[in-house]
Amino acid sequence: MTISAQVSPLQIDAVFAPLKSTNAPGAAVLVVHDGQTVFHRGYGVTDLRTMHPIDSSTNFRLASFTKQFTAMCIMLLVHDGKLHYDDHLTDIFPEFPAYGKPITVRNLLNHTSGLPDYEDILEKQYPNTPDEKIPQILDAGVLKLLEQQSAGKFPPGTKWEYSNSGYAVLAMIVEKVSGKPFGEFLRERIFVPLKMQNTLAYQKGKNEVPHRAYGHTKDKEKDKDGWRETDQSSTSAVLGDGGIYSSIDDLAKWDRALREHTLLSEAEMQPALTPVHPAAGPPELDGRAVAYGFGWFLDPYRGHARMWHYGETVGFRTAIERFPADKLTIIVLANRADADAGGLALRVADLYLGTKP
Repeated sequence: MTISAQVSPLQIDAVFAPLKSTNAPGAAVLVVHDGQTVFHRGYGVTDLRTMHPIDSSTNFRLASFTKQFTAMCIMLLVHDGKLHYDDHLTDIFPEFPAYGKPITVRNLLNHTSGLPDYEDILEKQYPNTPDEKIPQILDAGVLKLLEQQSAGKFPPGTKWEYSNSGYAVLAMIVEKVSGKPFGEFLRERIFVPLKMQNTLAYQKGKNEVPHRAYGHTKDKEKDKDGWRETDQSSTSAVLGDGGIYSSIDDLAKWDRALREHTLLSEAEMQPALTPVHPAAGPPELDGRAVAYGFGWFLDPYRGHARMWHYGETVGFRTAIERFPADKLTIIVLANRADADAGGLALRVADLYLGTKP
């Protein structure tokens, strides 16, 4: 299939026209084609207190977009020879209950571990409790919750089920094996080498997010212009599954590192880009078939190979769509819950891929 290089900034800008505002939350958009940034622009404001315009340095909570960074940490430890994909959970955490014995690092990375959902466990612990009344949980707290369970949801490797629990546990594996806090390992091994100077794993009270965008939800009955700030939830302090903040400026550097194999060789990246095939059949998400590697969805889009991920948490919607063979990357970071970041990114992809929406 051919790809069109004749896409103008005006065509891309038109996709995001509904987000243009001087008094409402919005988004930041990055398009990289053939190794060059061809579009980067902010729409709307970072928050309703300062009304500061969103720009290319604005940092958004990535939510599950974070998972590719968590996976990279594990892959770097494998590169170092300190960890293996087929190491078992109980090899690393001997105190973990017996149901964790057959769970491998690989199962955690590709969502075939069968670990219970920590959010479901929290709901049972705090029935009929508003989220703001539930204490924030950390990655270590997730591990402790899972250690209190007696069984997984299914035998490891037999099924695929998207797992935030698995990625919180991976963050704790990084800490245990490296001897460093997860955020520090991210900084030393990924963010500093790639000069992602404003990207960090946010820990309330321990560090601050520069140029920060705050999350918002549309609510016509509350607050200014129908927007309510919804920036933190009871699970917002869990880092491994969604706690990184970054900007399109810094994510352009991440995209370049992936393209140029800066952190890992092409061969070392292959496990992340190899879809899992569980015994029960192809993975499904929201009723549709998907493919998944390590921190990346891998199903093609209209005949074009791609690696992609979404992020969704209270007040934020994010997406990265990479088409390596077409040398095309689109990233959308939004601080409003009504934004379809993935859908908007694919509308831009359609301009390049020559397909009709």
